[in-house]
Amino acid sequence: MSIIERTQPREIKFTPGINPYAAGSVIAEFGNTKVHITASVEESVPRFLLNKGQGWVTAEYSMLPSSTHTRNRRERDKVSGRTQEIQRLIGRSLRAVIDMEKLGERSIQIDCDVLVADGGTRTTSISGAYVALEMAIKKLMKDGLLDTNPIKEPLAALSVGINSQGKVIADLNYEEDSTCETDMNIVMTKSGKFIEVQGTAEGEAFSREQLNAIIDCATESLKVVFTEQEKVLG
Repeated sequence: MSIIERTQPREIKFTPGINPYAAGSVIAEFGNTKVHITASVEESVPRFLLNKGQGWVTAEYSMLPSSTHTRNRRERDKVSGRTQEIQRLIGRSLRAVIDMEKLGERSIQIDCDVLVADGGTRTTSISGAYVALEMAIKKLMKDGLLDTNPIKEPLAALSVGINSQGKVIADLNYEEDSTCETDMNIVMTKSGKFIEVQGTAEGEAFSREQLNAIIDCATESLKVVFTEQEKVLG
């Protein structure tokens, strides 16, 4: 008997072109979680990449004050460890599918602002960030600033957990996330390669069988995310 209980993600919606000033922009929604994402292009690179003939992709992440049940303070002077971790995760996930030499000596800055948080804000941000990134790349190509597409393949992310009954469920909302025995964030390319697998046992340790089931569940669930990305990107 399979221990996978749910592979269907929450309702997914990508609303593109929500910011007229950004090279790429989208509101990504997974269930009640909603993230505003923009991609901005700069014709320069960080100092450590000067004259190396390659570009850079990086990300920033924040949760707006009313995105949760209690008001979050804005991180004006000091970014929390959690925020730094998520920013780095988004950035390295996107860099894994970009040929930096083909991008040329320019930078793409991704900004993810959580409007509503109901679980999976980092994975929603990554899946939406890919949409905004591809939109920005298409604009660069349309404007004649890029000859070839530097994107190697699409990527998406989803959370998967093991509930108190030992069943594997995909795309956790806040209530499920806060009560799961294990919570795992999985970033994967469309061809099935893994960019990041972050998993922690919050309660009982998980078995190899459960780990395999989590991977299988994520692989199946992410097919839905890739389909929704394709619909909006054309």
